[in-house]
Amino acid sequence: MTQANGGVPVRFGFKTSPQYTTWRELLAFWQVADEIPFYESGWVFDHFYPIPQPGREFAPSGPCLEGWSVLAALASATARLRLGMLVTGIHYRNVAVLAKMAVAVDHVSAGRLELGLGAGWNEHESDAYGIYLGPPSQRSDRLEEACAVLTSLLTEDVTNFSGTYFTLTGAMCEPKSVQQPRPPIVIGGSGERRTLRTAARFADHWNYVGVQPELFPRKRQVLREHCAALGRDPSEIVLSSHVWLAGSTAADLAAMTRTVEYYAGQQLDLAIIYVLPPLDPAALELASAALADFSQA
Repeated sequence: MTQANGGVPVRFGFKTSPQYTTWRELLAFWQVADEIPFYESGWVFDHFYPIPQPGREFAPSGPCLEGWSVLAALASATARLRLGMLVTGIHYRNVAVLAKMAVAVDHVSAGRLELGLGAGWNEHESDAYGIYLGPPSQRSDRLEEACAVLTSLLTEDVTNFSGTYFTLTGAMCEPKSVQQPRPPIVIGGSGERRTLRTAARFADHWNYVGVQPELFPRKRQVLREHCAALGRDPSEIVLSSHVWLAGSTAADLAAMTRTVEYYAGQQLDLAIIYVLPPLDPAALELASAALADFSQA
């Protein structure tokens, strides 16, 4: 089906970073979103310090809640939204512990988890917390191994794995997730040689960060080429991108709408509206009204 706007219908989610905000503000926002069918999914991020965001002053010493703890609480406080992390820094936690966390959140949410994974990039917080990040090549290698380990833990009775970064001996992950054979794997990042190849191999969903929308067609094509090399149908992979919503003014909504219109012409499946703090639940209704012409709902 083609939209009157010239693109294809798009599905919509939203994202709220747990930075420069409070738990109560996050909770209120998500509970309103849970009642709006326009949004199929909600997302948070995985950082320990605040990160820069478009049009906002950056203060790394500001407040930032831990993402997986917030995600588990939001899973319990909502009933409909699919929910996930965009994306888990794979170096922050033991990968087997991450598998157990993912299963727990999938059970808490009655099977609504999207398992977002990424290679990691934040040197500042990694160094401050004494967590080894490593150079880009090692990050990519570690993400590739982690995807293989997580897939095994989530689907097999016993996992044995001997790699450069992870070694598991007779490892079990019980119970299994509500979703079978496992929660969908979402891989974020746009590195053409490694990250997109890992996405082609393991991902059910690939997320583009969206800072430069004009680069999306090239990244999409590279992903398709990796799929072809691996013998995988690229249509099996959901394509999403962040779309920033800086506020609720007419100018903010118009900028968001122009970006979604561009992506609708580029075969994007899912636009994730990134709502910046302060979190005003009224922005959800304003955004859905502005984007109604693009929705497949």
